[in-house]
Amino acid sequence: MSTETALDAGGNEDARSGVAAYFLKMKGEKRVAPLAAPPALDLFVSWLGAFAGISVVAMLTLVYKMPMLVPSFGASAVLIYGVPEVPLAQPRNVIGGHVVSAATGVVVYALCGLTWWSAAMATALAIALMLVTKTAHPPGGATALGAVLIKASPQYILAPVALGAVILVAVGLLVNNLSPHRRYPRYWL
Repeated sequence: MSTETALDAGGNEDARSGVAAYFLKMKGEKRVAPLAAPPALDLFVSWLGAFAGISVVAMLTLVYKMPMLVPSFGASAVLIYGVPEVPLAQPRNVIGGHVVSAATGVVVYALCGLTWWSAAMATALAIALMLVTKTAHPPGGATALGAVLIKASPQYILAPVALGAVILVAVGLLVNNLSPHRRYPRYWL
């Protein structure tokens, strides 16, 4: 409790200042520096990577009838090809985050079926498990949610999810390193 906060007989001032502090957190801060557009070569490499990565999984799905396309891969493409230097875009996070989340969604669906709360449980549990396993990858939340919504079987974990994530990372390895400004991955583990 702060010594600067004056308390009335019922402690109401402290409660009011706590509520005010809570809402002040939502104010945010001013950006220190404006966001700069990346060099033209990096924009092209981002476009090329996203096009190539999603093309491979889409082609396997639509042409060769191998189910490899998961909507959350679109968000993974933003991270892998758009901001490949961030920790959430590294191979461990992409592959591990998707696999942990897919497994979570499959297990939650198998145990609970499709309900409003099983969808929420799969997503929330996937987040917790990704954090514990140090594989946080935001699109993983959608992978877990998707597993419940499509009533996924255990096969979903391997293909499309694990294999698709490996394909996206492999394309990232090939394409991101075309730019002299990029190095992908920053780390593996």
